[in-house]
Amino acid sequence: MIRFLVMDVDGTLTDGKIYMGQDGELFKAFDIKDGYGIKSILPQAHIIPVVITARRSRIVENRCRELDITDLYQGVTDKLETLLQVLRNYSLSDHTQYTLQHVAYVGDDILDLQCMHPVKEAGGLVCCPNDAVEQVKQIADYVAANKAGNGAVREIIDQMLV
Repeated sequence: MIRFLVMDVDGTLTDGKIYMGQDGELFKAFDIKDGYGIKSILPQAHIIPVVITARRSRIVENRCRELDITDLYQGVTDKLETLLQVLRNYSLSDHTQYTLQHVAYVGDDILDLQCMHPVKEAGGLVCCPNDAVEQVKQIADYVAANKAGNGAVREIIDQMLV
């Protein structure tokens, strides 16, 4: 049973474009349907949203706060170690043994493969947006019809709960 939905940000929750001005990152666009799925549908299904991203962004902090995502890890290049630590922390607090089998992972690029391969091998679920890189699409259990930042995460949430 899936207990955690672990997501990358750029290229998964956003279209992957980073709009920058002379003072740094200006804005990112997020899909409202993805947000509704994360904030309203996941809690009803007792699934915890987790964000693990290699970039750091105050915009992502704000969006996660808005969606009640308390498990936000930014600036992470060893995504697998972070994911395993999340599972250990929840295992201790819930007195339940959570493993990668309890994870649905949504990613779009090469850095996500470090989590996707072990999650898939453990019997978890591996998903990606339609515009993910080919190596990610090849390993995915589910490739969304929608592109990143255009409802792909919501589509994945809906498919998980069918």
